[in-house]
Amino acid sequence: MELNLLTICYLIASVTFILGLKMLSNPVSARRGNLVAAFGMTVAIFATIFLYEDNGEKLHNYVWIFAGLIIGTIAGTLAAKKVKMTAMPEMVSLFNGMGGACAALISAAEFYHIYELHKDSPATAFAELATVGHYITIVAGAIIGTISYTGSIIAWGKLNGRIKDYSFNGQHIVNMFVLVLVIVAAVWAYQSTLGNILIPFMLIGFFALIYGVLFVMPIGGADMPVVISLLNSFTGVAAACGGFLYDNKAMLTGGILVGAAGTLLTILMCKAMNRSLTNVLIGSFGGGNKTTAVEGAAGPQGNYKEISLADAAMVMAYANRVMIVPGYGLAVAQAQHTCHELEKILEEKGVEVQYAIHPVAGRMPGHMNVLLAEADVSYDKLLEMETANDVFKTTDVVLILGANDVVNPAAKNDAQSPIYGMPILEVEQAKTVIVNKRSMKPGYAGIENDLFFQPKTSMLFGDAKKVLQDLCTEIKAV
Repeated sequence: MELNLLTICYLIASVTFILGLKMLSNPVSARRGNLVAAFGMTVAIFATIFLYEDNGEKLHNYVWIFAGLIIGTIAGTLAAKKVKMTAMPEMVSLFNGMGGACAALISAAEFYHIYELHKDSPATAFAELATVGHYITIVAGAIIGTISYTGSIIAWGKLNGRIKDYSFNGQHIVNMFVLVLVIVAAVWAYQSTLGNILIPFMLIGFFALIYGVLFVMPIGGADMPVVISLLNSFTGVAAACGGFLYDNKAMLTGGILVGAAGTLLTILMCKAMNRSLTNVLIGSFGGGNKTTAVEGAAGPQGNYKEISLADAAMVMAYANRVMIVPGYGLAVAQAQHTCHELEKILEEKGVEVQYAIHPVAGRMPGHMNVLLAEADVSYDKLLEMETANDVFKTTDVVLILGANDVVNPAAKNDAQSPIYGMPILEVEQAKTVIVNKRSMKPGYAGIENDLFFQPKTSMLFGDAKKVLQDLCTEIKAV
């Protein structure tokens, strides 16, 4: 009866995972979907603790189990409550890395469990104790989980500025060589006797750690959303391997869902950037030449012009349609609520206000959607890139808040640019473009933006939150 009840609990958990993922596809139901999936995970955890049996023996080390649950719950809750919206991509990457580490440890524990059961017969080869499929699952979980862990940690460091892009000639050859060493160590471990097996297995983990670092280090800033999504899919696959090892349906289902969703999202991100995944991983996008215009002087493209707050307010107040393009600068300034206030003030004056969202704006997939949802911006006002590009032609004013690379015309006009071919928000089609930035420094990809020097573009320098507050005051007075 208990076994059947455990199976039912796992089935409930699996269904809630699927429903939760489906609900995450819509911002209106996303919060509820997250809670539904969390409920399913809670059911799976407590069902495993109290109902799981192995040869008639239940779990007994409750002190360690609940100590880990309590510590993890407290740490996760505090971290989630204190994290700023600008640091959300780092937290996602860090949590994903922890998931990869857990999956790798599960594989290591299963490997060591087999070793402990038969260590009294050191002359026995591991191949005699485990089928090829079982061993491949163990090693795949260990390798993929370890790569996801170290890769996510490096991504976390790059997102918060602690780690810089690094590459060298022949790095991709070195990466492939390290990957070959991982495979060689895995074959060696499978063929080794128990007395000699721990060294090759530790080498698997060691080389996988190195590969995870080398894998992410050369990838440039603008590709980080794609990398985070790809690493997320790695963690899902590693977790699914753990589900196979323990015949745990909930873990298997959750891992497959995360792996599949992460893979599909990675493909969509690459499509949004008009680049292949191979190009992302090998191209080191954003790590190339970086040019910076000198403030107040003629840059490589010419002179830029500034606009005063009063003039910007006047132009926006008398416009028929205003399109707001949010970027990372808006998140840094934590100005999403002020932006929503500006939207309401403009609408009171009869101005139609919408938001143009680029798929890779910010530092992670959906970053801008999450940012604006936090400020209760109506989802109906968020236009996807293709729709927004059609609307720009009839837009009076475009207000760009901290976005840079996703509005750079070089993606269409400069075949030598690293972002050439990437679909962008074609804001230059609007009658007037106002760009809010702190300075004329290039964006995250380190590429100068031709848009800033076009005749219809005006620069409005300053912190996004302060500028938006002042705009609200000025527009009210118009």
